[in-house]
Order: sequence, then structure tokens, then C-alpha cells
Amino acid sequence: MVKTSESGPALKAGKRGFLKGILGLSATATVIPITPVHAGIGSQPPRRPGAPGKRYGMVVDMRKCIGCQACTVSCSMENLPPIGQFRTTVLQYEVDANNDPAPAAMVSLPRLCNHCDNPPCVPVCPVQATFQRTDGIVLVDNERCVGCGYCVQACPYDARFINHDTQTADKCTFCEHRLAVGLLPACVESCVGGARVIGDLNDPHSTISRLIAEHKDALKVLKPGMGTMPSVFYIGLPEAFVNGIDGQAGVRLIASH
Repeated sequence: MVKTSESGPALKAGKRGFLKGILGLSATATVIPITPVHAGIGSQPPRRPGAPGKRYGMVVDMRKCIGCQACTVSCSMENLPPIGQFRTTVLQYEVDANNDPAPAAMVSLPRLCNHCDNPPCVPVCPVQATFQRTDGIVLVDNERCVGCGYCVQACPYDARFINHDTQTADKCTFCEHRLAVGLLPACVESCVGGARVIGDLNDPHSTISRLIAEHKDALKVLKPGMGTMPSVFYIGLPEAFVNGIDGQAGVRLIASH
């Protein structure tokens, strides 16, 4: 069981009016300058172009994570989300075994967008602002996003938020702008223990593919029963956390089993 402890006005108004027009809530006829949404909830629209031939994924080795939050800091410096909002972070969990007099164990769990192969956040977007690329990376087009929050609610990993500054959806992008020029994501580059590894799942010789093959019996993902097919894999993830993880980044969680 997991418990939790506790742009300008004109732009915002324009987006609200735009969304009302799309959803048919306005009596005034509205011209929608985007491709109509054909996908319903539970179906996936066509993917947009990504890095040719690649399928990105990440392995997080919890045995190497020391909970230092270097990934959180470097991600914030790289992507500049508002203060108090995070695209990735390391949540601290206190695991207390029932009737065990020993002190509770602390677990550091890195959290981020899982860039699912079957992302529930994509088909619920009424304006196709949230989309998936052929290389598996899930992104948000902030020029289209109207801040309705449907994708935030659809994500089972609490990995999305409405950016306080832009009033649009925000999340981890695997630092796709860095990958495009041959650099590692900020969180991977700054990880003190080397706990995060990103790479091409389509390449059997890549480091990530070799890691997955080596640890295939111990590899876990979060909430596998949701059918999202996450592309973030964990080594050393306690079984109690597989289906019992909830809470926004930055919230201290207490887990017991």
C-alpha cells in the first residue's frame, strides 16, 4: 500500500476559447486550423517522424542510484521548468515491513515519463498536441496544446503536469534535442552512479539491449497491468513498487507491504 503525505491573460483566454470551440461548447462557429482528431480513447493515431530506425528506451539500475537528485537538478537546468515542477526526480520511499521491529528501509526510485509504446496520453488529446514519434519518444507540441489536462489525467505514472508558466502540458522528453546532436539526456549524463542508461532498443548490440538481455529475468516496469508497454525498465525494483506507485514528483511517499 502506498500513502502520500501531503502567459499572459490574453493568451490564456485565447486558449480557453479555442478549446471551447473544438469541444462544441461555444455557440459561435469556430474554424479549427488543425488536422481533425480521428482517434478515440484506446486507439493510437499515426506516429510522426523520429530518428530513422531507432526505438529509444531507458534502463534505471536502482542498485546504483544513491538518491542524490543530480538528475533532477541537471534536468531542471537543461529544460527550465517552473520552480517546484519537475520532468524527472527521485522519490524517496520508506518501506516498513509489517511487524518488523527493524528500522524501515529507504528506497530511492527515479521517476520520469515512460515513453510508452502504447501511450494513453496521446489519443485523449483533443488537438493532437501530444504525439508519439516513430522512435518511440512521446512529445508535446506547445503551439497546439490548450492546457486542458486530459493527458495529465490519462497518464498512470503521474509523469505529466501543466506548466505554471506556459499553461501547457509538460513532461520528460528524453532530452530529444540532445539526442538529435549525439548527446546524452541531462539526467543520464549527470548521474553520479551511472544508474541511468539510454539507447536504441532496435540495436541488439547497444548497451541498453545488452543490459536488458543480461537482466531479463529481473527486469521490471511500473504498472505492467495497464497495458501501456513502458520503455523505461528498472533493475532492482522491489516487487511492492511494481503496481503500488502513485504521487506527483516532489511528494514524499511512504510505502508498506
